[in-house]
Amino acid sequence: MPFDPDAAAQPGTGIFGLPFTREEARIVLIPVPFDATTSYGGGASGGPQAILEASAQVDLFDHQFGRVYEQGVFMEDIHEGILWLSRRARDLASPIIAAGGVRADDPENGPALAEVNRAGERVNEFVDRQVRAVLAAGKIPGLVGGDHSTPFAAIRACAENAGPDGLGVLQVDAHMDLREAFEGFTWSHASIMWNVMHHLPRVTKLVQIGIRDYGEGELNVMKESKGRVITHFDYDWFSRLARGDRLEDLCREAVAALPKHVYVSFDIDALDPSLCPHTGTPVAGGLSFNGAAMLLKVLHDSGRTIVGFDLNEVTPHPEGDDQWDANVGARVLYKLCGCAARR
Repeated sequence: MPFDPDAAAQPGTGIFGLPFTREEARIVLIPVPFDATTSYGGGASGGPQAILEASAQVDLFDHQFGRVYEQGVFMEDIHEGILWLSRRARDLASPIIAAGGVRADDPENGPALAEVNRAGERVNEFVDRQVRAVLAAGKIPGLVGGDHSTPFAAIRACAENAGPDGLGVLQVDAHMDLREAFEGFTWSHASIMWNVMHHLPRVTKLVQIGIRDYGEGELNVMKESKGRVITHFDYDWFSRLARGDRLEDLCREAVAALPKHVYVSFDIDALDPSLCPHTGTPVAGGLSFNGAAMLLKVLHDSGRTIVGFDLNEVTPHPEGDDQWDANVGARVLYKLCGCAARR
């Protein structure tokens, strides 16, 4: 039967009800159901499955990006080994989180901390293999987390494939994530951009948008980066909009700092928490859905090349009876695909 983009998603089809194989798709989504260190609420390991299920309700003609589906989008199977590793690491991390973090030489929790850090390294190895295979095939990788620690190796692989100006990372997030080994976890969800800045010199620019919850130490990391990190604080944007600035102009100003090749890292808690109430670390304020969509459209229209992206921290309701987070997450994911699939 010919594919009808206006019909209901058919049983047995893939993400967004699409019929594409991996070989046919231009965008390959890699689910990484890992969530060990989220320090307020857990459950993001269930994000990929919840988004997959909710994606069947997304209409395929996008108001901004048109026939995104024509580019071909395919999602790999959810890896049960990573899901098991997440559960094991979360069990080990929970007492450490409850204690407010520990040092590596702590006699009681030090061994557990070391094992959680090793689990993070195994996730990096998994993501590295998956993303490099997608890049080698000439396709665009999109990681679906999981907590925000998961895309480190994806950013690394994309940075190594960027042009002479290096890679720019557009981080859409409530948090700066510039803490070194938060709570003792090398691969903490709150340390992703610290790790990127300190281990990936090919990332030449980090532009952060939506930031409204951070520590003074993180602020100092930004100030001492000599322009390598540019942070757009949520309240500052609100103030400028209240004085009459246009959101589209603020988005263009932010995007203008990025080099030609860009990786988008989208933490769902960047949005107003009414859109993602069960995410691990919700913060009052944030972008509207349409505000985030405008940002992605401005990036798309800037002519930059999106070499990869991730969506993380989408957390389904713990009782499974509220699909709102996954519903919003699936729509953000489709927008990310549309942004990346510039012809």
